[in-house]
Amino acid sequence: MWGIIATWRMAKEGIDDAVVNLQDGGSAGDAIETAIKAVEDFPFYKSVGYGGLPNEEMEVELDAAYMDGTSFDVGAVAALKDFANPISIARSLSAFPVNNLLVGAGAEAYAHKHGFERKNMLTDRAKIHYKNRVKDLRDTEISPYSGHDTVGMVSLDRAGHVVAGTSTSGLFMKKKGRVGDSPIIGSGLYADSEAGGASATGLGEDLMKGVVSYEVVRLMKTGMSPQDAVNKVTFDLDRELIKRRGKAGDISIVAMNQNGEWGVASNIDNFSFAVATEAQPNTVYTTKRVGDTMVHEVASEAWLEQYLTDRMKPLEEK
Repeated sequence: MWGIIATWRMAKEGIDDAVVNLQDGGSAGDAIETAIKAVEDFPFYKSVGYGGLPNEEMEVELDAAYMDGTSFDVGAVAALKDFANPISIARSLSAFPVNNLLVGAGAEAYAHKHGFERKNMLTDRAKIHYKNRVKDLRDTEISPYSGHDTVGMVSLDRAGHVVAGTSTSGLFMKKKGRVGDSPIIGSGLYADSEAGGASATGLGEDLMKGVVSYEVVRLMKTGMSPQDAVNKVTFDLDRELIKRRGKAGDISIVAMNQNGEWGVASNIDNFSFAVATEAQPNTVYTTKRVGDTMVHEVASEAWLEQYLTDRMKPLEEK
């Protein structure tokens, strides 16, 4: 059995590439890296990698993480500038016994020393988004889903290994050096090959309050299905935050267990995800909350076409 699941429609093409690897008996780690790199390299997905949305100083700071659920090896980078494919840098860090999470200048020095590609990640298109947002911010509150957010994935290979990965440029117009949940093991992602894996996206400051990815995997390890586990964690945290703070940020979680079964939950209405398994071709779904459960629907061809059209349409400075 093999499978892979990811946040957002933007992961579809990367999953297409990963499926070839998994079908041929390749590793979950290679599948995760391949699929996330495809998202990082596509400049029209403005919340990940090249073309990612900048911070308030018009700098693109990238976060990424990788976790092997068999060995518990982890690697992560945060506030990384001017290097392509942070997921590959994060994965390489997972090979070491210590120094697994590097940030800022330290992450950049490591990437340079180990021969990773230097690249100006700020595109002209992202500059236009930035300049327009500077004008909009006079009247607009920052939203983590402004143009989408983290790509997070979980993969299972035929050998039974589960791996999770994340990559993001983070909250648009964030403070310099701000780090959300994405590179934080347990919050942005978690994997345990004896149970499964999970990855989250949304408002990182709220997701970290629930250590949501670890909690989903912990529940799956007790025998709970992936769908029941993500429902419980998502909706319990949503209610708890509202009770204690008066509101909850956006929370979305994808999960897959060691049998290739999957689940997705979100407290927003516009969440999408992609999933492929040995029993199911790569499929994009949209999903919405109904009470304390989710209703997943296969995205129509019209929806898929409009998604790309919206993200690739020409931009003009306001």
